[in-house]
Amino acid sequence: MDYSRLILSHLVVQHCQAGGIESVVISPGSRNAPLVMDFTAYPGFKCYSIVDERSAGFFALGIAQQTRRPVALVCTSGSALVNYFPAITEAYYSQLPLVVISADRPERLIDRGEGQTINQKNIFGSHVLGSVHLSDQEPDLYQASNQLHKTFKKAASLWGPIHINVPMDEPLYAVAQEPVDFDFNLLTHDQDFFEQPTEASRLQKVYHQYHSATKKMILVGALPPNSIAKAVVDHWRSDPSIIVLIETLANVHDSDFISGIDQVITDFPMNRMQEFKPDLLISLGGMIVSKRIKKLLRAMGIQCHWHIGIERPNDTFFALKEHINLVPNQFFTGVMEHKHQADSSASQFKSTWLSLKMTRLTGHKSFVASAPYSDFTVHRTILECLPNHINLQLANSASIRYAQLFEANPTHAIYCNRGTSGIEGSMSTAIGAAISAQETQNRATVFITGDLSFFYDINALWQKYTPNSLRIIIVNNNGGGIFRILPGAKQIKPFETFLETTHSRNASLMASEFGFEYFDAHNLNALKSILESFFNPSSAPRILEVFTPSTLNDQVLNEYFDHLKVNTGTPALKF
Repeated sequence: MDYSRLILSHLVVQHCQAGGIESVVISPGSRNAPLVMDFTAYPGFKCYSIVDERSAGFFALGIAQQTRRPVALVCTSGSALVNYFPAITEAYYSQLPLVVISADRPERLIDRGEGQTINQKNIFGSHVLGSVHLSDQEPDLYQASNQLHKTFKKAASLWGPIHINVPMDEPLYAVAQEPVDFDFNLLTHDQDFFEQPTEASRLQKVYHQYHSATKKMILVGALPPNSIAKAVVDHWRSDPSIIVLIETLANVHDSDFISGIDQVITDFPMNRMQEFKPDLLISLGGMIVSKRIKKLLRAMGIQCHWHIGIERPNDTFFALKEHINLVPNQFFTGVMEHKHQADSSASQFKSTWLSLKMTRLTGHKSFVASAPYSDFTVHRTILECLPNHINLQLANSASIRYAQLFEANPTHAIYCNRGTSGIEGSMSTAIGAAISAQETQNRATVFITGDLSFFYDINALWQKYTPNSLRIIIVNNNGGGIFRILPGAKQIKPFETFLETTHSRNASLMASEFGFEYFDAHNLNALKSILESFFNPSSAPRILEVFTPSTLNDQVLNEYFDHLKVNTGTPALKF
């Protein structure tokens, strides 16, 4: 077995080994050759070669999303590193563990006119949890190991990306036949690398406040599947003082919860704000997709907001009073066990919200029955025809928004990059996730995307790991159809060129080039016919491209929300 002769490379790789890293995504280069040699030589690592660093970053993110374990990213020096930046920001705001390891020139050659050299120290600034710049000048290995240990701990306890910069001098390809045998204990990681922090203080007071509130709203953002125990769901359902609003990415389901948030709160009656305003708002999970619920709760003037979870909380509603640093199941188990005298059994809060839900649901069903062919009907049809027990990956921007309008299948595990909500990297993430899901869960993955997101991330297909079970569905409206929905956007003169970015491309040649079976549909009957067999087992991954009328899609969506409105003659909050 060939190992590198560079001791810093061994030090970094062994820390990754001790930190529980199993997956390593490597982009080609020369300066990172010692790291490549050691990661591929040491046991316990599965290494992937992804040429495009931007795609590699999101590919690694997809694996971390599925495994909930840290994934290493390895690149050469220079601009290669900054191509990770979009994935780094997504990992930071989605709170997923990435360990970015960059090779670098020796310190004496920085800013000396050397090729493929930039200043890499602390390059990601506040978008990483920690950054370590190792020294190639007779390094103090004890100090270096301590730095690495502390930084790895940040990634483990706070969940997010870290950066390790490793200066490497030539010769880069010097080979050793044995790994470095350190004569001291460098690796002192805790036994449980991902031990979750708990918080016992303040809980008695918090439990009392919880039970005293007669109008409690629980808003659930992005969570991994099976995050919420059945006993907790039962507690939420049985308490009349609790209304639960769930987003598509929450991966939580119950008929008494409000899943179609946007459809329920559209045209919200201003004169009834106090009826619907919670005394206590509790948020769980990651970023909230619905812009409407953010606007509504801010307009209500929420006074008390708690966030429950080990994630870094967001003061989204300008009322964050508590961050309970417990996983939700721990907190709500404590709630249920806490003896209390407050009686919220007479609360009408849940029934008030569910009454509004039923009104909107009636309007939703009547519109769906007669909606013309458009992005709206295409997304509805696709979601209805998906097989059970799959991983569903959704792209930004239209895909996730349309998905929020329809009931999610409870057998699906649903994901989307909502940390920064960008279109870049959605497909790379989906493919990385698909590989992991197929290998560890034996679950197929379906990725629904728009045309711009697909073409923007086409390098995602440039790798050799795509499983045959992957299905990509492109809703092609010949541009960024989401911009047509934005108020006033179409009135801007350069709208089509610089915002909507209209085009006439299709994915057929891309599919052929990268070994996908290709299907296309231009109407609802063709779509339904293809979907009958599209998800069947195949000897190659598949792409389905569905073409929709670009100038009609926004009209249909606006008509949908107009259809949901109930004319009461009272002022309403407009969205």
